[in-house]
Amino acid sequence: MMDGSQDIARNGTWRVGVDSGGTFTDVCMFDEASGQIAIWKVSSTPDDPSRGIAQGVQEGMSECAGGGASPAAAVSYLGHGTTVATNALITHRGAKVGLLTTGGFRDLLEIGRQKRPDLYDLFAEKPQTLVPRELRFELPERMLRNGDVDVPLDEEAVRAAARALKEAGVEAVAICFLYAFVNPAHEQAARRIVEEEMPGVFICASHEIAPEFREFERLSTATVNAYLGPIMHRYIHRLTPRLADLGLPVAPHLTQSNGGVVRFEVAAQTPVRAVLSGPSTGVVAAQAIANASGHGDIITFDMGGTSSDVALMAGGETSQTNEASVHGYPIKAPMLDIHTVGAGGGSIARIDSGGLLKVGPESAGADPGPVCYGRGATEPTVTDANIVLQVLNPVEILDGRMKVHRDMAVAAIGQMADQLGMGTMQVAQGIISVVTANMAKAIRVISVQRGHDPRNYALMAFGGAGPLHAVRLAQELRMSTVIIPRSPGILCAMGLLLTDLRADFSATRLTPLESDSRETIAEAMARVDADAADWFTQEAIPADRRVLTRRIDMRYDGQNYELSIPLPDGPVTDATLDALRSGFTQAHERMYGFAVPEERILCVTFRAEATGLVQKARLSERPEGDADASPAVIGARDVWYPETGEFTETTLYARDRLAPGMVFAGPAIVEQMDTTTLIPPGVTARVDAIDNLILELPR
Repeated sequence: MMDGSQDIARNGTWRVGVDSGGTFTDVCMFDEASGQIAIWKVSSTPDDPSRGIAQGVQEGMSECAGGGASPAAAVSYLGHGTTVATNALITHRGAKVGLLTTGGFRDLLEIGRQKRPDLYDLFAEKPQTLVPRELRFELPERMLRNGDVDVPLDEEAVRAAARALKEAGVEAVAICFLYAFVNPAHEQAARRIVEEEMPGVFICASHEIAPEFREFERLSTATVNAYLGPIMHRYIHRLTPRLADLGLPVAPHLTQSNGGVVRFEVAAQTPVRAVLSGPSTGVVAAQAIANASGHGDIITFDMGGTSSDVALMAGGETSQTNEASVHGYPIKAPMLDIHTVGAGGGSIARIDSGGLLKVGPESAGADPGPVCYGRGATEPTVTDANIVLQVLNPVEILDGRMKVHRDMAVAAIGQMADQLGMGTMQVAQGIISVVTANMAKAIRVISVQRGHDPRNYALMAFGGAGPLHAVRLAQELRMSTVIIPRSPGILCAMGLLLTDLRADFSATRLTPLESDSRETIAEAMARVDADAADWFTQEAIPADRRVLTRRIDMRYDGQNYELSIPLPDGPVTDATLDALRSGFTQAHERMYGFAVPEERILCVTFRAEATGLVQKARLSERPEGDADASPAVIGARDVWYPETGEFTETTLYARDRLAPGMVFAGPAIVEQMDTTTLIPPGVTARVDAIDNLILELPR
């Protein structure tokens, strides 16, 4: 449904962002000429996500650009965020993969770092190994750490292994040899042979996806990339012609985990860099909105139909990591520091064998969805609980486009209430309390466990279900401020209109931070600079729209982990080395509380972040007016609150009628097409200059 707060222009050029989730597909459209923003939302099509995406773009652009033969012809840019890669990894529905590796390293995928996933959990299990042992082949070859060949590659052994993998029916091959990040010659030769023996198979060589040291993490990254490669290839090759059939005149782009976007064909080769494709753009949009509204310290809370994603932003900057464990698999790739938990509107509530109420991580998804959708589901979900409590409209949602059946939800939760010996309303509220606790645990991981007190941060809630649960979550964490953006249900799609083109390049070369190493440091940095320059050329980014940020991962000699330090612009001189040494000392003191000035410092990995600046949607301000919010009132309904223990009359407000400066207090509910915001008793709300709802909780 189109956001009714703006009059939509019928011509001009449009930048379009599409976020495809497990339950809904969101489309956000920005008119470059007028600066107007419009939104559209359709149900996702899990059997073939490209259908829902094409439908959303066609319907949304028909409303914006008119009903011509090719409404998508007015699109000047299309960015897309997807959960295809991460869902395939979570559900272990990736491709059948074969592995070629150095002799003696066949079982490294299973051995890993010999660490337990959770030290004190006796029942913790390691994630499933993505390549069965019979499809892992050791090959005679060996590179030394300086790149010299110790044992030449046995090419006939590579050919025999490739034929065996072809006979086994593998769809993808990962190649990872020791010290390939220093000298990739053996991996390149093996890749060439596999291409000859297995034409059309997806191949990933480790030096191409993660040219960095630490062999287990590099092996894991190459394997995950191969595991997801055919899945992403099929997805993109289905979606591309659908968009072309709409008359799309530009090449579409896909979001990466680092918050930037790349062309579809690049994304198809590097799916491991898109495992956080969907949630990363929500964080990008939240950062822009928080900075525009003067909130530098926020915790983002993105709750959709299947999962919730949280991230912490301090001082206006989002946290980023170059290595992370995603669903148990180590991945060496730049990504925003986002933590995910299986808690969404579609999370299923059950009674476990001990008679306790559990919620998630299983989800009802889009089909059949919650019980209240009337599509045959019998297990109640978080959405059903909100329908029963009448926090959500008990008759229809999505501005009337979807009817719901409260009686079905009441019956399903009533059965659970009978089993638990409780009232239906108490069980419905119990479901909300359990899912809130699950989400609070996720936020504590990225805040309390890292030395941040969530009480010092504002909670920015978005996603289709985020505003519905934001205050309850803030109460659980004793936070006092909640921010609800203007269009929270489609913020991930909006983030696609607020992000730039971006690619990251790296190379490992252990080098002491000394004057004698200036040339070596300069050469290593020049290598990644050249890769970035090639990318700028391939993307046809004008010189005045290019931004290059350079960093070096550094550590004391003998340490196991590095700190990433900015590299000053210009040639590498003694002054450059002094600046790096000073930056590392300060960073080490911040991280560990001490520094050792006389200790030898090593430069480990050289990094270049290339950014192509694009025109972005603008967050326009409006002057604040009268505090009286009565013009936005559209009615009232009874809602069950734990604060009162009964149904209480609650004022309903239309989000598109709220204007900057308006102030009102709970109990209240704000309704809009893409979400519903709950404001319990004792909470006050005001509208700021960029149409955020700022909720203040009693301390």
